[in-house]
Amino acid sequence: MPKTTNLHELLIDELRDLYNAETQLTKALPKMAKAASDESLKAGFEEHLDQTHEHIARLERAMELLDAPAKGKTCKAMKGLIAEGEEKIKEDASPSVRDAALIGAAQKVEHYEIAGYGTVRTYAELLGEDEVVSLLQETLDEEAETDRKLTQLASSLNLKAETEGEEESGDVESDESEVSDDDAGDEVK
Repeated sequence: MPKTTNLHELLIDELRDLYNAETQLTKALPKMAKAASDESLKAGFEEHLDQTHEHIARLERAMELLDAPAKGKTCKAMKGLIAEGEEKIKEDASPSVRDAALIGAAQKVEHYEIAGYGTVRTYAELLGEDEVVSLLQETLDEEAETDRKLTQLASSLNLKAETEGEEESGDVESDESEVSDDDAGDEVK
């Protein structure tokens, strides 16, 4: 791995990391949309996929402005976050519980991206790369808005998942009480 000797090189390295992260996300978002049962959540994932393509285009433009190719780095963090999301998709869960899990996975991704874009925007600002700053700020604003939308969806969908869970656990409790009654009867005999 080549040595990073200045902030400009660090900025390019981090932009490449984000570029790869966004590219990975274009493959994961359709899977998340397909797994979502709530139509609003499904639509949110599809909308964010469109935005993600715009984020990639902005990153390519930023790299062009910095005279650097947008390649050469694998974002291991996004790889891990996507793997966690894929686990949630495969879990045996009710539709509303799966939706709640998908929102949690998506918010982890959004928070990672918000941190990444905030960092590179600050580097670009310190380096006087005003056009790059504008491109990154636009994406940062969209990532924050996506996180807000996910939080709003979570407030209703998580409640639905909780209610569903109470109904299922209520059934389990009645089964357990029947077993307890039978056991108590055996002891009396």
